[in-house]
Amino acid sequence: MNSNPETEINDLFSRWVSAVQAEDLAGIRANHASDMLMYDVPLPFVSRGLDAYMETWKIFFPCQARPIEFRFEETQITAGKEVAFLTAIGHCGHMELGEKTDLKFRLTMGLRRDGDKWLIVHEHHSVPAQE
Repeated sequence: MNSNPETEINDLFSRWVSAVQAEDLAGIRANHASDMLMYDVPLPFVSRGLDAYMETWKIFFPCQARPIEFRFEETQITAGKEVAFLTAIGHCGHMELGEKTDLKFRLTMGLRRDGDKWLIVHEHHSVPAQE
């Protein structure tokens, strides 16, 4: 275990991003709490529990251009001893009407320390409202 929570969380986040890029469901699932909650852009807007969260990837992957583009910028981590959150601006290569588009979205993750490791307990993905 690293002594720096921000470094630990950044490492966890990097592994999650790499797992998504590789379509590695076990890697995506890793480091999530069983009772996690996610608010997402497409339906279902609310997923409660790890199994429901994992079902959303069956919606995500078929809509993505290949190879999977899933990257983040402006990542910020704020961490205490027991809880933390991460915010970032994400980009993914979304297929829309047969054309690849850059879907730009906001990500917030809430984390809680469980013994010697961090667990993701909340994910919130959102896009700006269109006028």
